[in-house]
Amino acid sequence: MNVRRSAAVLAAVAVFGSAAAPAAFADTASPSPSAKLPSGLYGDADPKFDGVFRQSYALLAQDSAGVKPAAKAVDWLTGQQCPSGGFAAYRADAGEPCDSKTMFDSNATASAVQALAALGGQQKTVDKSVGWLKSVQNKDGGWGYSPGMDSDANSTGIVIGALAAAGEKPQSVKSQDGNSPYDALPALSMSCGKDGGAFGLADVKSGKLSPNADATAAGVLGAHGKGLVVDAAEKKAAAPKCAKADTAEQAAANGTGYLLKTLAKGDDHLMSSMPGAKNMPDLGNTADSVLALAAAGQPEQAEKSAQWLAKNSADWAEKSGPAAYAQLIFAARASGLDPRDFGGADLVKQLNAQGPAPQATEQAAEKKDSDDGGVSIWWVIGVGMVAGIGIGFLYSGNKKKQQL
Repeated sequence: MNVRRSAAVLAAVAVFGSAAAPAAFADTASPSPSAKLPSGLYGDADPKFDGVFRQSYALLAQDSAGVKPAAKAVDWLTGQQCPSGGFAAYRADAGEPCDSKTMFDSNATASAVQALAALGGQQKTVDKSVGWLKSVQNKDGGWGYSPGMDSDANSTGIVIGALAAAGEKPQSVKSQDGNSPYDALPALSMSCGKDGGAFGLADVKSGKLSPNADATAAGVLGAHGKGLVVDAAEKKAAAPKCAKADTAEQAAANGTGYLLKTLAKGDDHLMSSMPGAKNMPDLGNTADSVLALAAAGQPEQAEKSAQWLAKNSADWAEKSGPAAYAQLIFAARASGLDPRDFGGADLVKQLNAQGPAPQATEQAAEKKDSDDGGVSIWWVIGVGMVAGIGIGFLYSGNKKKQQL
């Protein structure tokens, strides 16, 4: 299951009741035959719960891979923004005004901020969204899935990533009670005993926290001030030691330890932990864990889990769509693997095929430069030979750029 879709399920249950949950679980559900999706939107599944989210992930992943997205794909995303700066999960008719019935979504808004900030040229849109996120910050310093909902590690983590991407200092973004998101995270962390230091996910009815790998990955990533695009760790950090989580830093260390132990027990991958879900590998949350471990300076397990994904993710990504391909691209980058040869698959090409053709890629531009440059190089060589001058040089028109 897609990581934010699991949050959507919980939000749907909380707001609409249990009847809404099945729709949110339907990752591969297609729209009704009469429904025509916008040409700029990535994916062909029903976008009701994840349209903005999957679009943002797709555009951010493309940018991270040196791909310039189609203009209409970017325009679709910016067109989903409400005048307040917030985004709903999906608005079928963006021409309709946003009102009191609009279900604003902190996760969709934060993912849009990360994508648009990376793409550039969208400062006004980014600033409005950051302003909206600040306006709905909870008193404890964190964020819930929707305004008015209790803070959770998933939402708080992705918002921290958005703030950082927009050039804000998350520790300086404080609520009316003077709390920053780094004040909220420790309260969402659990004990070192039976809970293993994980970040918790609250039960919809009781509000009681339970250890959750998805929430833990998001909490660790947020505590390190990172967004979705994480570089592979160059140095390995010391093994984390679990202790009372009185700071976000300690909560992150505890969560990192939990992920390391859970992944090691699960043959380098996580199992599904959503209510009612079958006991099966959870590839989306495994991908998110790779990002968290890279941010925490744990490259060995990050690479092991990414390698497991490279061997086992093809069917899942094909069924789940653009956000899944994006998550794998992020995981490849964070582990130092090549997203264009991920278990033999070109994730970037597969993602590009999920929506409108991108404008260009760095690889294509470089190849063109190499082809164009070849003519002049041979001309120089010919001139040198005619003049009887030995020419020695090194030339690489097709520069090898660092891949994700």
